[in-house]
Amino acid sequence: MAAAAESGGRRVGFVGAGRMAEAIAHGLIQAGKVEPEHVLASAPSDRNLCRFQAMGCQTTHSNLEVLHSCPLVFFATKPHILPAVLVEVAPAVTAEHILVSVAAGVSLSTLEELLPPKARVLRVSPNLPCIVQEGAMVMARGRHAGSYEAQLLRSLLEACGQCEEVPEAQVDIHTGLSGSGVAFVCAFSEALAEGAVKMGMPSGLAHRIAAQTLLVRPCCTARGVCRRGREQPRCFCRRGSTRLSCGLTCARQAAPPSTGSMRWSRVGCGPQP
Repeated sequence: MAAAAESGGRRVGFVGAGRMAEAIAHGLIQAGKVEPEHVLASAPSDRNLCRFQAMGCQTTHSNLEVLHSCPLVFFATKPHILPAVLVEVAPAVTAEHILVSVAAGVSLSTLEELLPPKARVLRVSPNLPCIVQEGAMVMARGRHAGSYEAQLLRSLLEACGQCEEVPEAQVDIHTGLSGSGVAFVCAFSEALAEGAVKMGMPSGLAHRIAAQTLLVRPCCTARGVCRRGREQPRCFCRRGSTRLSCGLTCARQAAPPSTGSMRWSRVGCGPQP
């Protein structure tokens, strides 16, 4: 009941219905921040809209319909398509709208140039784990978006994981760190699992354990100590203790020679001072 009361009658729109839009919508719905029937998504074809329909959301092929129906709109198109979309919907933008772009590389100044004066615009860099409510996101405000808009957006996006407000210059850094970083983490997980398989562990079990091992972040954050300006996970490798380095050995065995530049000692099993 509390979740339902919190969501109220808030209507949220998505222009573009790809994976990022789906991930954010799924997180908002799962957390009770918005009711499925109050979500409206647009796309030129039904290929992606079917996933929104499966969540109980409304769909349309008209971008303008989204603007006419929803005061909060996420623009989740491909970056090269977004400028044309903004020109199309600009006549429908009012002072009531809060507009959020998740398009990588499209600056706030570009968004504001293509929209009416004083449009309230924010920019968000999400990542795919939003779909399981474990995302890592950053957001930046445009010139006419104030504390209310930032607080509202952050409270919604925290349903999808961690969300931090940053200067816009750090948004593109986040894209490399956490947006693209998911792929590097998956490659690391694969290396761990494949190394274990080579040593005799069944493939399914190895991959499940590798995936669970990567959930170590909360433990590291809770028990970390600062050394040389960096968080060091004390839950690994203390001086005088047995070093469980088998996983890193497996990763080395499974990884191709081209990955030799990765600094495995940085993971926490290097010499302790």
